Amino acid sequence: MLKLYDYELSGNCYKVRLMLAFLKLSYDQELIEFYPSKKHKSSKFLVINPLGQLPVLSDKDLIIRDAQAILIYLATKYDDQNRWYPMKKPSLIAEISEWLFFANDLTATSSAARLHDGFFYTNVRIDECRHRAHDLFRVFDEHLYFNEQQGYSWICKSKYPTIADIACFPYTILSEEGGISRINYPAIRRWCDRFKRIPYFTVMSGVFPAGPNTSSGKYETQNKNLG
Repeated sequence: MLKLYDYELSGNCYKVRLMLAFLKLSYDQELIEFYPSKKHKSSKFLVINPLGQLPVLSDKDLIIRDAQAILIYLATKYDDQNRWYPMKKPSLIAEISEWLFFANDLTATSSAARLHDGFFYTNVRIDECRHRAHDLFRVFDEHLYFNEQQGYSWICKSKYPTIADIACFPYTILSEEGGISRINYPAIRRWCDRFKRIPYFTVMSGVFPAGPNTSSGKYETQNKNLG
């Protein structure tokens, strides 16, 4: 049985919950309070992850300690359709890898700003984080726009969403909790709406279900075919 060491307000933990939901996998959940008690830094939890970070996934005797690594593991082991991380398509794997690193940059900026505003972290250069997040969003928005012009709904040039979309979604959709508006990034907002319409999408605090569909029928049909 899979077991997720989880914190419900963590965007990185949310990535894993999304992947588990999309793959319709059952799992046990152990909640580790991040704030205010910092249980992820407790001696008990440091035995599981010496880095004191969440999430952690165990699968029998295997322990995986990084959100992106967990996404890769779950997709390669449990995705029978080989869509989320298509191992037989090297060019697509390379593209996915680029955006997994981009997701790490979102954690260092958008997530850090959220920690500052919502969790009272004082060791954050907040203005720098917000400025850098907007730099990233401008690149991201332009990329999504040009993908749309080529007929792609997702981050990578694939008919289906990949783990790159999962990795980038949480700290994009939660950006306003760190004072980073998405109002000037229409392609990002369209992508967020499409992502919320993937079958078995699940919410977290601060993330709401998709509203009435006002997008083109093309994207609606594509998402219906994902289930």
